[in-house]
Amino acid sequence: MQEKDPGPFYHGTKAEIKIGELLEPGYSSNYGQGKKANFIYFTATLDAAIWGAELAGGKGKERIYIVEPTGDFEDDPNLTDKKFPGNPTRSYRSKHPLKVIDEITQWTSHPEEELFKMRQYLEELKKQGIEAINE
Repeated sequence: MQEKDPGPFYHGTKAEIKIGELLEPGYSSNYGQGKKANFIYFTATLDAAIWGAELAGGKGKERIYIVEPTGDFEDDPNLTDKKFPGNPTRSYRSKHPLKVIDEITQWTSHPEEELFKMRQYLEELKKQGIEAINE
């Protein structure tokens, strides 16, 4: 049996969420066609959370929250065996809510050129009809 990652855990978004509130599955995905997400996604690396905040849909301020899983979670199959062997990005998903325990207000964005390339890549996947795994 695999040991669970001890965290800390992060969630990048453009949504404004208060400390103590819960992030839950069931909202529109930020990726692909924006279908209802069956999972809530999070990571144990600040870099992956920064990508999440930068690429999230909407016009709000980019935010990174420190979160605490309230139930079981699993490796995010969008970033593990599908793209990288193992889970080097320490990215996870859960059907259980994440409790927001703090917000990180000081972090460094990716260079604009990297953001542009990533947005182009995601747009190309969308045109091809490639969606995130959302079982």
